Amino acid sequence: MAGRVKATLYSDAGCPWGYSADPALRVLEWRYGAQLDWRLVLIGLTEHAQQYVDRGYTPLGSAEGYVRRYRPYGMPFAPEPRARVMGTGRACRAVVAARLQEPGAEWATFRALQFAWFTTTLLLDEDDGIARALAGVPGLDVDAVIAAIETPEVEEAYQRDHAEARTAAGSPPELQHKTATTDGPVRFTAPSIVFEHAGRTLVAGGWQTIEAYDVLVANLIPDGERRGVPDDPFELLEYFPGGLTTQEVAQLLTRGNDAADRPGAEAAMLGLVASGLAVRTRLGDDALWVVA
Repeated sequence: MAGRVKATLYSDAGCPWGYSADPALRVLEWRYGAQLDWRLVLIGLTEHAQQYVDRGYTPLGSAEGYVRRYRPYGMPFAPEPRARVMGTGRACRAVVAARLQEPGAEWATFRALQFAWFTTTLLLDEDDGIARALAGVPGLDVDAVIAAIETPEVEEAYQRDHAEARTAAGSPPELQHKTATTDGPVRFTAPSIVFEHAGRTLVAGGWQTIEAYDVLVANLIPDGERRGVPDDPFELLEYFPGGLTTQEVAQLLTRGNDAADRPGAEAAMLGLVASGLAVRTRLGDDALWVVA
């Protein structure tokens, strides 16, 4: 069997492209499981809200963008204008703080902040908003995370992430115009994934489809194992105990290059709820489905 593929995800909780790619990432996790060794690098899109204001961002414009541009990709949104525009640096530091507190905790922390960013009006560049967003993360010491955000240890680790995310010059994503230079150096845009295995490196820069990711992984480990679509959708909820959105379920139930059947996926989840096997929790304009 093939060795593990190192998969480095460059993303930011405040990026709607990164958020909208979650269904494809769930499919990668399901198909290849432990053959992928994931690592999260926080981009830190902006340190302060004023950077977005200077670029012309407004609370209304952001909310409208969620409706017009990103909602078609299927992740939950609740497009209500916030009180003001937010920077992303502090939330990124919170993810780093969670990682230092307990390696691996950064993933649930990151997902909770994504949900809060796009389905609530919490101000996620303030400690109170971050704490409320993270309150439901299992096993996370939220108070300790908040207290650590401004410590030298977290700042040093965050700056390493920040610098690494800005090493995309001369990369395939730059050729594809999937990089950015908003603060100087050429950086990866969210969600970019660098796959490494046996001395080979393949890069999926910026927004990509699951088909693109799948081709890269299959080329790196042609002798690997690839799990197919389950016969029973309940297997998906067992595999992802943190829950799945409807679009994530739809993508996970898609065979080959077929179009995702979102109504079919929702019907399958409702059947599990009716059988007492699953619970539907409202999330923005959609739901999170979890094992009962």
